[in-house]
Amino acid sequence: MKLVQPMMAGIVTALVGFASSFAVVLAGLRAMGADDRQAASGLFAVCLGIGITAIALSLRYRMPITIAWSTPGAALLVTTGSVAGGFAAAEGAFLVAGLLIVLAALFPVLSRWITAIPGPIASAMLAGVLLELCLAPAHAIVQVPRLAVPVVLVWAVLYRVARAWAVPAALVAAIAAIAISGTDHPLSGGLWPEPVFTMPTFTVPALVSVAVPLFLVTMAAQNIPGIAVLAGFGYHPPVRPLLAATGAMSMGASLFGGHALNLAAISAALAAGPEGGPDPRRRWIASTTAGAGMIGLGLAGGLAMTLVTVSPPILIEAVAGLALLGAFASALVAAVTSAEGRDAAIVTLVVTASGMNLFGIGAAFWGLVAGLLMHLLHRPRRRPASTTVERVEIEAAEPVAR
Repeated sequence: MKLVQPMMAGIVTALVGFASSFAVVLAGLRAMGADDRQAASGLFAVCLGIGITAIALSLRYRMPITIAWSTPGAALLVTTGSVAGGFAAAEGAFLVAGLLIVLAALFPVLSRWITAIPGPIASAMLAGVLLELCLAPAHAIVQVPRLAVPVVLVWAVLYRVARAWAVPAALVAAIAAIAISGTDHPLSGGLWPEPVFTMPTFTVPALVSVAVPLFLVTMAAQNIPGIAVLAGFGYHPPVRPLLAATGAMSMGASLFGGHALNLAAISAALAAGPEGGPDPRRRWIASTTAGAGMIGLGLAGGLAMTLVTVSPPILIEAVAGLALLGAFASALVAAVTSAEGRDAAIVTLVVTASGMNLFGIGAAFWGLVAGLLMHLLHRPRRRPASTTVERVEIEAAEPVAR
């Protein structure tokens, strides 16, 4: 009986994590130029990487170390769109982003540079990346009201009474609406994912507009908060091996279309908190079960891709947008709460959300550049108290078992 609660928490963690944002991942990969087989392969690759990494780290440190894909990173791909060189160049950018995470583990100064980015600017860049998808539910209501209105209503009701299940329920509502109304879209591919290896290529526009922003949002919005969540529940694993493992696995997944994986932030609380069991020393079972669950769910990547294929694109984007509303709200509040640095944050948000593409480089990079320039031009005399997150000492001491 002692195993039941942590195992159930792990199953819920995997189900909620997968169902709430797989549409974002598939939308991002398709925006980068992946065909249906490549997108299904990329989803399977990140699920497999998540499962292997979570199981290995949880067993090694006997702590509830939960791994997830980079949802903000996937949203970034949607915003950026296709890059010169096609999906092979996008895969090259994914590979470099994973390499940068490994380097952040090996050279802590790189992580310090990230945490040195003013907090409002980093949050504004994230908000600008998420804004386009967060507008999708409103667009869907106008374009496909018979399908979108029930989805939004189900999400709204569940968000009030059972927030963790709101997006999965909205996804079920979307499936039901499509089944009832029928579809004229032909089925594409099989129900099982087929790993598709693509030799990555490297182009400057892809590295600047995809690799660097993907690294930044994954570190600032996922990895560092994930460490903070673990610490909040009394777990202090060595940070550098965790970053190295997620970065290396991201590099491996990139060869089969996966964009990035990282330490879980929000879903980590399901395994590390009281839901993971009454005994904190046994909550690693929850994260291990979640890892195994993600591998199993990854096998449904072909089915997920089939769902996306037969659906109106705006409906899937609407589900993705509903999944990201909470993250957008948090990023927006963090960007504008402090009067100090608010102007730079607004510049960052506007440029990032504009979708501008200059010299083949996407808006997220230019938003960061514009915000930093604005910050330097109007830098206050005293040093701002806000940084991206509370600084995390990358060269942490060995963990203390709790």
